[in-house]
Formats: sequence, structure tokens, C-alpha cells
Amino acid sequence: MLNIDKVDKVYLACGVTDLRKNIDGLSMIVQTQFNLDPFEKALFVFCNRQMNKLKILHFDDGFWLYYHRLERNKFKWPMSKEEALKVSIEELRWLLKGYEVRTASKFKPVKERNYF
Repeated sequence: MLNIDKVDKVYLACGVTDLRKNIDGLSMIVQTQFNLDPFEKALFVFCNRQMNKLKILHFDDGFWLYYHRLERNKFKWPMSKEEALKVSIEELRWLLKGYEVRTASKFKPVKERNYF
């Protein structure tokens, strides 16, 4: 089971990743491509080309590698950037259930106004 009690951040590796990579290969992607520390209290999530498999790299007194596969559906994976997209743990749960994580809101921010 995913132990995310002590996790502060979640990073999605946008685009596709070769999931034949193991812990060492994925941690090298985190270090070299994203310039992030794989030892921080974070989850690093990677997706394959068919968008039906995920690997999650997690450091908790040693590295954990979680693997999640969908049998019939596909993940709504962000493909637009070549960097890590920071999301919340709740957004990761939505993604695992099949919902889309939006990289930009289509709604304009509401300006504060005083109404008397």
C-alpha cells in the first residue's frame, strides 16, 4: 500500500518514460533531467507510452518503487512539458482514479471586490 503519510510533494514526470528503468534509472532522471533531490519527502510519478502503467519512486528510509497498471483504461497524463509538474496528493489520487490533472486553469481568477 502507498505509504504517503510523510510525503510533502508529488511530482509528475510529464511526457512518457521508459518504464523498464528501475530505481537507479528513475532516480537519475529525477536528478539530471528535473534537477530535484530523489531523497526528499516526495513522490516522483512516471508514465509509459501507452499511458496504462505508472511507476512511483519514493524514498522512506530506503527507496520504494510502486507499480500501478490499468487493464482497460488509460491515464489522463500531461504530455505538454519536459519538466516535473508539482501536484498535490489529492490530485494524484484523482489521477489514479482516471481523472485529468489540468496544468492550467481555464477559468480566470476572481478579483476581490468590496460590495456594500
